[in-house]
Amino acid sequence: MTIEHASVEIARKPWGRVDLRPWSSIDASADPVGELWFGRMDERAASPALLLKLLFTSQPLSIQVHPNDEFAHAIGLPNGKTEAWYILSAPPGARVALGLKRILTPQALRAAIRDGSIAGHVQWRPVAQGDVILVPGGTIHAIGANIVLAEIQQRSDTTFRLFDFGRQRELHEDSAVAASDAGPPPTQWPARRLTDGRTVLVASPPFVLERIDLQANSHWELDTDREAWLLVIDGKGRVGRTNATVGEAIFIEADHAGIDVGVSGMSILLAYPGPDPIASLLQDCTGRTTKSAAVQAPTSNEIIEVPT
Repeated sequence: MTIEHASVEIARKPWGRVDLRPWSSIDASADPVGELWFGRMDERAASPALLLKLLFTSQPLSIQVHPNDEFAHAIGLPNGKTEAWYILSAPPGARVALGLKRILTPQALRAAIRDGSIAGHVQWRPVAQGDVILVPGGTIHAIGANIVLAEIQQRSDTTFRLFDFGRQRELHEDSAVAASDAGPPPTQWPARRLTDGRTVLVASPPFVLERIDLQANSHWELDTDREAWLLVIDGKGRVGRTNATVGEAIFIEADHAGIDVGVSGMSILLAYPGPDPIASLLQDCTGRTTKSAAVQAPTSNEIIEVPT
């Protein structure tokens, strides 16, 4: 039975933030934090297929692309990188870029990378709290300034930059041209409400992403036949023997877990390998006579610095 608090790896970025509250109490005052990566507490355990992150931006990220599975296999990688963003915080005017305004030939895309005009070709769209954006591998994209988001992705760290807003980091012209679907973005997956508290935000071959809203003082049984990442985005509660509050993540390895919800309710993001939602994922146990397990004593999540 594997239900464990996630470890946290810190990735410091020039576009990151110094104040991560309320999502994390990590002190970033000396060096901005751009990403928090959640991982297995047991470093000897096999790496999950999916990677869960929190991103904090004070500046726009580079315009970039990740390979899809087909391109990744062609260059000797195990898989590509499709990802989805759930917007946790975004002020008026916040935006992300997804795809291009029109189709560009490989020659035109290469020229736009060289002269920087690619920044005018990307298709920007406004975002607000609660928005969900699916970014298939091969889609040119960027995240704008002053956004906090949760990201679920295939486990890959392969990124090809096309434009970096003057930060002078390396661009990857050849790989970006080869990996990009240089055109308008694909149609977004429509959210689907399964029950009053369960909404499927994305259902795709790499992963399913759900938002689950649980009432105060309720009790549930979560039953998954595959790995799952759980991120608390509002309220607090207990998963198995592990307490969890806003910004904390829990890893569940193909198991069932009791969920006891606190007095203010709890909202979570739940991600697991796709392609389809698990039909019998969540059972309401409120009102049943059960003996609750003892609450795990609070412990600090393991925090690791990621080299930059």
